Amino acid sequence: MVALFWGSVLAVLYTYLGYPAILWILSRARGRKEALRDGAYRPSVTFIITVRNEEKIIQKKLENTLGIDYPRDRLQVIVASDASMDSTDDIVRAHADRGVTLVRAPEHKGKEFAQRCAMDKATGEILVFSDVDTMIETGGIARIVSNFSDPTVGCVSSEDRVMDETGHVNGEGVYVRYEMWLRSLETRVNSVVGLSGSFFAARAEVCRDWPITIPSDFNTLLNSVRLGLRGVSDPSSIGVYTTIEDENKEFDRKVRTITRGISALMANAGLLNPFRYGIFSWQLASHKLMRWLVPWFLVMAFLSNLALVFRSAIYAGIFVLHAAFYGWAFLGGKVPVGGSRTIRIPYYFVEANRAIARAWVKYLKGERFVTWKPSAR
Repeated sequence: MVALFWGSVLAVLYTYLGYPAILWILSRARGRKEALRDGAYRPSVTFIITVRNEEKIIQKKLENTLGIDYPRDRLQVIVASDASMDSTDDIVRAHADRGVTLVRAPEHKGKEFAQRCAMDKATGEILVFSDVDTMIETGGIARIVSNFSDPTVGCVSSEDRVMDETGHVNGEGVYVRYEMWLRSLETRVNSVVGLSGSFFAARAEVCRDWPITIPSDFNTLLNSVRLGLRGVSDPSSIGVYTTIEDENKEFDRKVRTITRGISALMANAGLLNPFRYGIFSWQLASHKLMRWLVPWFLVMAFLSNLALVFRSAIYAGIFVLHAAFYGWAFLGGKVPVGGSRTIRIPYYFVEANRAIARAWVKYLKGERFVTWKPSAR
């Protein structure tokens, strides 16, 4: 029981602290550095926005896209509609004279299927993907594609900025910042292990293998690694979006996303072979697999700690801290969105791991999420 407790605690500490610490040491020792960006690099680009019944926000997204500073003769804008049933497609068609092309999927088969339909019409050397609710700065495309002047780069992730309704970074935003910091370390050491699905870019050849059952952002990164390329995170390419108003819907979104991520990892388990993929296999195991096992480590740590309460004062004291943390998380869940952001951080941590646990249950039951229903923000 003692071994179970300390093993679980160390596994959690390794995942959130040990892995970043090793990355930091490696980044100082080997210093691969970020991509060798050329600010004057202007390849042809196809910008793909994927939508499903987004009549409330598509106009804002199109205005944001058309305001991006990139040579018009080098930029193709495609809106990939996943068989939308509202007025989304009509709004997009109204922008045809401004260079916006609508590609409508013949049936509702999910985000990746709609993206694949759009890629059949894509002419760009670089494909840039964006969610409809993610706003991009004027120079966003120029900055993100400048990374491809480095021939080792196969795909590029933006950095997320998550705001609440008041325009402030919330508890979830703090967690996202941790993820962005981790990606910056991974970039300097070797390659990122995941991309921001809301705004990322890839070479066209990286996107040739495009299964509709695997999250496109994760699949793009894995394809890059298979081709001997790497993924990098660009801190100058920012995608801004707000949190989902309904926290229950946000929880469901996380469950869907993680379930699909677990499915993708299991379908590509060969990438965990360090004899073939070297340091990336360690990164993939540490950042993805270990992260998705944390809920079970937390459960084992709590239960084994409970069993050891009467073993010594040390374990009793640790259990008090254990209980206090979860109590703090419970109280944080009662604080309204937009309230104290500090007290909500443990709540977001617990909710994130509860979503992972729920995703594992769904995965083991054989549930897969292919089609999508965008969450209202």
